[in-house]
Amino acid sequence: MKNLGCGDNIDDLGEEAEHVIKFVALYRVPEDSEAFDRAYFQTHLPLLASTPGLQRTEVARVTRTLLGEPAYYLLAEMYFADRDALRAALKSREWAASGENLQSFGGIDLATMFTAEVVEPPAG
Repeated sequence: MKNLGCGDNIDDLGEEAEHVIKFVALYRVPEDSEAFDRAYFQTHLPLLASTPGLQRTEVARVTRTLLGEPAYYLLAEMYFADRDALRAALKSREWAASGENLQSFGGIDLATMFTAEVVEPPAG
């Protein structure tokens, strides 16, 4: 089975912090967007929603590429309270099931995945 975007060491998520962290997935344009949407919205997102510690998921469709390649189709941001919550989620059965589902319809081959810390600008 292909790596589902968690890296070789899911415990290595950077420095400890008390900030919200998100797992971001960027999807390139699929060959069959209708089939991708059907699988993504009807099977993948419901599986993902059961992930422990997942606070919310935001999905957005790219409407226009202004600069750069490759062209992206969809992005998903999954929010967790902190790194510990994300670590636990990445080790869960529910996360694994959603990853296997994503792989089953080719979504994993279209994806770039990374984590990002939500930061607030300094008061000033």
